[in-house]
Amino acid sequence: MCDDFYKKTSLKWDKEQLKNRYGVLRRQYVLVKSLPDRSEFSWNESTGVIIGTDEAWSDFTKGHPDAETIKASGCSIYKQLCTIFSEPMTNGKHDYSAELGGQVPSSLPSLEPLSRIQEESSSSSEEVEDVADDPDAVQLSASGLISSRKRGRRGIDDAIAAAILEMAAASKLRTAAVKQRNARYSIPSCIKELDEIEGLEERVYFAAVELFNNPNAREIFLSLKGDKRLTWLHCKCVAPSNALE
Repeated sequence: MCDDFYKKTSLKWDKEQLKNRYGVLRRQYVLVKSLPDRSEFSWNESTGVIIGTDEAWSDFTKGHPDAETIKASGCSIYKQLCTIFSEPMTNGKHDYSAELGGQVPSSLPSLEPLSRIQEESSSSSEEVEDVADDPDAVQLSASGLISSRKRGRRGIDDAIAAAILEMAAASKLRTAAVKQRNARYSIPSCIKELDEIEGLEERVYFAAVELFNNPNAREIFLSLKGDKRLTWLHCKCVAPSNALE
């Protein structure tokens, strides 16, 4: 997963960093999602900016200090976040936090822009120093640098969200494939076929039922032709040690 993320974003994050960022993204989604439902806020879909009066923001940030960042810069990746988090993450369809190696921490870091985890480049300060003798130039240069940084951060934020979204989609496909495989080679299907084998000793029957806890064994059993199944069961269930795999 970390390698895939690096290929998509060129960011060398370990699993703990990914889990941490996933938690921040989820927190950001929850906060932004709750705002348009309030009459004192409005959402600009094209810019990602959330508009509200100073009084409304003041009341909201008292209970949600993390929202200060959203107030200042909006959430340009809200659509991607909706796609990532719109489905329950632990309803059997997909559990991304588990794939990241455990529960997302309940105590999340401050909701800063995603790209702030990277160190600020020193080039911006050098450019400002170059025009330090001209106050007007300093003001214009600083303004341009801030705008440039915001655009750069937004681009990185988009890339991070897109990468996580793509990995989440791939994980859902893998989960769906596993479910399909398990449904095709299910224990009830194996037992149904087992009941149709004539002359099967009782001890082999119950040993086979235990064996079917292994998904690979179920797949092999159901893939064999009928006349081969009994031979395979004897090989598996009537070993000299009477041990099951």
